[in-house]
Amino acid sequence: MEKWEAVVIGGGPAGLAGAIEMAKAGARVLVIDENDRPGGQLFKQIHKFFGSKAHSAGIRGIDIGNRLLKQTKDAGVTVWLGGTVVGLFEGNELSVVKSDETGNKSICTVKAERILLSCGGAENSVNFDGWTLPGVMGAGAAQTMINVNRVLPGKKVLMLGSGNVGLIVSYQLMQAGAEVVALVEAADQIGGYGVHAAKVSRAGVPFYLRHTIIRAEADDEVVSRAIIGELDGNGKLISGTEKTLAVDTICLAVGLRPVIQLTSMTGVKHRFIPELGGWMPEHDQDMETSVPGIYVAGDTAGVEEANSAMDEGRLAGVSIAQSLGYLTKEQGEKEKKVIRDRLLALRQGPFGEKRLRAKARIVEKES
Repeated sequence: MEKWEAVVIGGGPAGLAGAIEMAKAGARVLVIDENDRPGGQLFKQIHKFFGSKAHSAGIRGIDIGNRLLKQTKDAGVTVWLGGTVVGLFEGNELSVVKSDETGNKSICTVKAERILLSCGGAENSVNFDGWTLPGVMGAGAAQTMINVNRVLPGKKVLMLGSGNVGLIVSYQLMQAGAEVVALVEAADQIGGYGVHAAKVSRAGVPFYLRHTIIRAEADDEVVSRAIIGELDGNGKLISGTEKTLAVDTICLAVGLRPVIQLTSMTGVKHRFIPELGGWMPEHDQDMETSVPGIYVAGDTAGVEEANSAMDEGRLAGVSIAQSLGYLTKEQGEKEKKVIRDRLLALRQGPFGEKRLRAKARIVEKES
């Protein structure tokens, strides 16, 4: 059995940010990630972030990811790649399937004084006739293909969903050489930021608001057409409004949900908050769950965006370092206030205020 002061499960933006804070304070930290490279979603984000300097405005996600990797190394964090946590038990014991340098796998037990769960989010789907055909995929999968694997998923793409993911991935698909035939949205307004929608619109992509996909059709068992239709004010299909679009790929950008399999193993209390993706673990202002010693951050703690995930990771990291005695109460509270102020700034405006109210509902305990 290996013993660690702190174990972080998930080496994405939230997990790395939290690990860095703990290690900087002096804690012995292990990060476990199932991928062959840490950094998570940041390495799919080739666009520049915007907002304030504190939130990495003008810096591309991939560059933020590289910066986090360097900080992780410099802080002395140990990272296990290709590792999968298959069990989380009472007493903060973990069962981990670990790969060695030759690719052979073995199971080991890890015991931690504190655990940070930052397992990210999973893509939602939509069921329509033909939704299981080859060529129908999540927008995140398409983004991984073009920005990480350098593979174009298709030449003529329909995007379902006009949130930031749908808008950004649409633009990146066009940058990669695909034609985005249409962007389809069931609501009567665009869901993402206007700055992203404007770029897609200027490129000539038609937006079909208050529309949905009725079915996908195939030639040789691969998507070749999408039939869409208009919805009335009650979300019902208006007969006679069907349109057929020639496409070879349908991308679904219909939201994310928190990955909570591990928190569900531990007895952590969960609550359903639609604005943050559905079922998620309750946590206090320090990101600690109802089970002492288990913390959450990032999309596992409610789906938002990368800057929020990183600051939640930092907040959890500082809280864990304080609980382990590496920071005094005065030091810890001072650092946490700075991070909470940044999070509050991120959660302002027409998009952020809804998340702010939702976060207020999920926070159960006062720190």
